[in-house]
Amino acid sequence: MKGEKYMGVKGEIFVGVKRWLLLPLLFTFYLSFLISCGSGTPEEMASLAAKGYYEHLMRGEYRQFLEGKDFLPLDTIGTINRMEEHEVNLRQFMAQQEKAHHGIREVRISNAQTDTIQKVTNVFLVLCFGDSINEEIVVPMVERQGRWRMK
Repeated sequence: MKGEKYMGVKGEIFVGVKRWLLLPLLFTFYLSFLISCGSGTPEEMASLAAKGYYEHLMRGEYRQFLEGKDFLPLDTIGTINRMEEHEVNLRQFMAQQEKAHHGIREVRISNAQTDTIQKVTNVFLVLCFGDSINEEIVVPMVERQGRWRMK
């Protein structure tokens, strides 16, 4: 039995390995690959969330951008009114950026650093404007109930 050769389904040669052993081994490697790719570092996760929120802003999706803010619960009347005011302010801000710099064309992640004492991850984003100016901004991010939000 040891060292025996036999042909696989598509002509592969297995030397001394039983087919029934190969399948669980491949499944184990696949499962460990999925687990390792499923989550990143807090800095990576916060960076992707911040970039996503600013891409919403860039596309004029103000409500989605504001949903990434770390407000009080959204069911309070004060918070709803505050969100509407912020939405108006964001529209004005983006109109100013369009006039001054031909708008924001791209958002890039530059860096991220976690402050373990203050429990905040500072994400450094680069806003690339239409007139070729790049501006780096800092977006403080906090994790609340498994979701990264802008502070």
